[in-house]
Amino acid sequence: MAHSPRIQSRGVESPLLRGSQSSSPAAPVSSSRPPGEARPAAGERSSYEKSVLGEKEGGGPEQECFPRMTELRQRLPHEPNGRQEAEDKGEDIRSETLSDLPRVTQLEAEGETKTDGETASDNESRTEPAPVPTSDDTPEVFNRALSKLSSRWKNWWVRGILTLAMIAFFFIIIYLGPMVLMMIVMCVQIKCFHEIITIGYNVYHSYDLPWFRTLSWYFLLCVNYFFYGETVTDYFFTLVQREEPLRILSKYHRFISFALYLTGFCMFVLSLVKKHYRLQFYMFGWTHVTLLIVVTQSHLIIHNLFEGMIWFIVPISCVICNDIMAYMFGFFFGRTPLIKLSPKKTWEGFIGGFFATVVFGLLLSYLMSGYRCFICPVEFNNDTNSFTVDCEPSDLFRLQEYNIPLVLQSVIGWKTVRMYPFQIHSIALSTFASLIGPFGGFFASGFKRAFKIKDFANTIPGHGGIMDRFDCQYLMATFVNVYIASFIRGPNPSKLIQQFLTLRPDQQLHIFSMLKAHLLDKGMLIASTEEQEAP
Repeated sequence: MAHSPRIQSRGVESPLLRGSQSSSPAAPVSSSRPPGEARPAAGERSSYEKSVLGEKEGGGPEQECFPRMTELRQRLPHEPNGRQEAEDKGEDIRSETLSDLPRVTQLEAEGETKTDGETASDNESRTEPAPVPTSDDTPEVFNRALSKLSSRWKNWWVRGILTLAMIAFFFIIIYLGPMVLMMIVMCVQIKCFHEIITIGYNVYHSYDLPWFRTLSWYFLLCVNYFFYGETVTDYFFTLVQREEPLRILSKYHRFISFALYLTGFCMFVLSLVKKHYRLQFYMFGWTHVTLLIVVTQSHLIIHNLFEGMIWFIVPISCVICNDIMAYMFGFFFGRTPLIKLSPKKTWEGFIGGFFATVVFGLLLSYLMSGYRCFICPVEFNNDTNSFTVDCEPSDLFRLQEYNIPLVLQSVIGWKTVRMYPFQIHSIALSTFASLIGPFGGFFASGFKRAFKIKDFANTIPGHGGIMDRFDCQYLMATFVNVYIASFIRGPNPSKLIQQFLTLRPDQQLHIFSMLKAHLLDKGMLIASTEEQEAP
C-alpha cells in the first residue's frame, strides 16, 4: 500500500487531483530534473517539478481548493516506522479526503474507487500475495508420526492408512448382512445431502431465508418415504398384505407421498419474502437437484443389492480399485495432465487404473461367484421374518467352457478356458467404472471449483467429505441398475405368485383356466379322459 492515499481517475488525470498531490512536500512526483540545476533544499521543489505539477509562485487555486487534503497528507508519517500506521489509517483518510472534494471530482473519484480502485492494491498483491488460510484436518497422531516427511509423502501415507481403514469397515458391514448395508447406504445418503445443502447455505448466504433448512430436510423425508415405500411394497409384499395398517399404507402410498410433497410446496410458497425471491428460488432448485442426484441414486443402490450382493459389492469395489490404482499410477508415473478440472489427474493414472480395474474385476467375480450368499437374490422369508440369500445358482454363476480366439491361442498356449458368465459381465462393469465413472469425479471437481471450495467437507482426513468418496459411486449405481434391467433381469416367478395370491378367488380361477389351456396347447400337459371326451 502506498504511503499516501492516491485517487486515480479513469483516462486523463484531473488537474485538480494533480494539484492536490503537489501540495504535499513529502510526496514528490518525479525525482528527475534538468542537468545542471542545483538540488533544491529540503522541503522545496525544483523548478522542473513545479513546471510538471503546474504549480504557481505563492500557491495556486489548486492548493486553495484542497486545504483539508493538504493537512491530511502532512499528517501521514513519512518515516519507515510509520508505514504500518499509515496503512491502517488508509481507508479513513480516503473517506475524509473524498468528503472535501468538489462534487464533480468526488463522484469521479468514487466511481474509480468502486471500479478500478483495486489497481494499487492489486499491484502490491502481485508482489506480495496474501497467504490463503488452509485448514489442516490431519489427526495429530499422524502429524507427529509423519513430521519428518515432505507434504507429498505425508499426504500419501495419510490417504493410504485411512483408505485401508475404510476398506476394513466395508468388509465388516458386508459381513453383517444386507439389512446393515441398507442402513449404511441411507446414512451415507443423508450425510451427502447435508454436505451439498450446507455448501449452498454458505455460498448463497442463505442465513436469513425463512424455513430454508427446515424445508430442505422435509423434502428429503418426503422423497425417502416415497422411494423406500415403493421398495417395501415390492420386496416385502407378503408381509405388507399380512398386516392391515401396512396394507392400507401400501394401497394409498403414492397418494400419501404426493400429499406430503404438496404440503412442502405450499410451505415454500408461503415462505416467499419480497427481498429474497430470487435467492429462495435458487435454493429451491438447489434442493431438488440434490435430491435427484443423491436420493435417487441411493435408491438404485438398494435395488441392486436385492438382485444379489454380488451386484452391490463388485461395482463398488471396481470404483474403489480404480480410484486407488489411478492414484498410485499417477503418483509414481504421472507426467501428462488429463483434464483441466482436476489438474492432479494424469493420463498415466487413468490408463493404469483402467487395466488394473479390469483384472481386479475378473478376479473378484471369480472368487464371489462360487458362494451362494453373494449370488442369490436377497428375499424376505415370511416364516422366519428375516432376509434369506439361499437359492439354486442360475446359469450366470455356473462354470462354462469358452473357446479362446486363435490370435491369443498362440500367445498363451490355451485353446479353452473355464470361467463364470458373470465374469464377462464384470468386464463391462469394470470398464465403466474406470472409463466413465471418473467423470462423476470430474463433475464434482467442476462443482467445487465453481464455488471455490477444496472439498465437500472434512469428514475424512486426506479424502475430504463423504460426497468426495461417493461422487463416482452414484453414477456407477445408475449404470448397474440399467445394465441389470437391460441384460440380466427376467420375470420373477416369486413376485408373480405373490401378486396372484392377492387376487379374488374368481380372478385366480380365471387365470388358472387360461394358464391350463395355454399349457395344453403347447403340449406341456396331457388332457384327462373327461376333457378329451368333452365336445
